[in-house]
Amino acid sequence: VQLQASGGGLVQAGGSLRLSCAASGGTFSRYVMGWFRQAPGNERELVATINRSGGDASYADSVKGRFTISRDNAKSTVYLQMNSLKPEDTAVYYCAAARVYSLYLGASEYDYWGQGTQVTVSS
Repeated sequence: VQLQASGGGLVQAGGSLRLSCAASGGTFSRYVMGWFRQAPGNERELVATINRSGGDASYADSVKGRFTISRDNAKSTVYLQMNSLKPEDTAVYYCAAARVYSLYLGASEYDYWGQGTQVTVSS
């Protein structure tokens, strides 16, 4: 499975961005999808995950109420809508796919990764 993330950019605090991750080369609906982020000097952290059907999702406490993960299995794409952005959201954002059916996987348990897209939030 190949994952291609897009949609990052520079935005002012309080603004919004929508990230997309298009999958190819596999059966998208078989994978739990996740968004991770990594800021300079920090470990990669889980932001949000969504189950295979899109009916259930999990979020890091730091983004609850501001970010929404969704997926369109017909388009083999997962999205991350980010609202009320803060400077501390600045990071490279990665999408990932996991064959194991769980919303509570660590980064090492994801099987496929996209290349990352930079999100920069200015104060």
